[in-house]
Amino acid sequence: MSAAPEDILQDLQHRIGYAFKDRNTLKAALTHSSTGSLHNYERLEFLGDRVLNLIMAHVLYERFPEETEGDLAKRHAALVQGKVLARVARCMDLGEALHLSGAERAAGGADNENILADSVEALLGALFLDAGLEECRRVILDLWGNDVHTMQHPPRDAKTALQEWAQGRGLSLPFYRLISREGPDHAPLFEIEVQVEGHPPTRSKGSSRRKAEKEAAAMLLTHLEEMES
Repeated sequence: MSAAPEDILQDLQHRIGYAFKDRNTLKAALTHSSTGSLHNYERLEFLGDRVLNLIMAHVLYERFPEETEGDLAKRHAALVQGKVLARVARCMDLGEALHLSGAERAAGGADNENILADSVEALLGALFLDAGLEECRRVILDLWGNDVHTMQHPPRDAKTALQEWAQGRGLSLPFYRLISREGPDHAPLFEIEVQVEGHPPTRSKGSSRRKAEKEAAAMLLTHLEEMES
């Protein structure tokens, strides 16, 4: 499939409030490896991931001056996770502008959470090269909206909470086991089992191993807390 038409690229730039000087960098940020092009978004994704993490860390450091490193880390992880990036991508219709192979687009790649998340990072990498860090900061704050400010308390990570639950009762650390991995490379499905010493295991599935682990941990923790209540 050919690259996005010029009007779609124009609309995307309008939505982020920035016109690229180097259009080739923008086009590379929107090109998926399924196209076979050497100028795809993978290197820009690598760069954009670091840009996003640095800027978000700085924003949180300034916004919450009284919080500990641990609480800032929880906020940071919640704001840069894949599902948030995918939501940001959908808000600016990024999938429409992606250059995917015909097979990838037919398989739903334009709305695939992992591809959308990677594309946001690639776009930020391209923006950093074209305009610098301050413009990236402006765009990130604009795209993330009030998410940074409306989170009243640091989010509770299910895996950490489950670990703390076990340690608080003198039990061994939770044990995670990969049960299966199914599906194509662009849309894998992982099944994970988690067990705490002396309690039945819980299983869950997710589009990444990390997501499946978190969901399984959350389910088991809910069960354990209900048993104690």
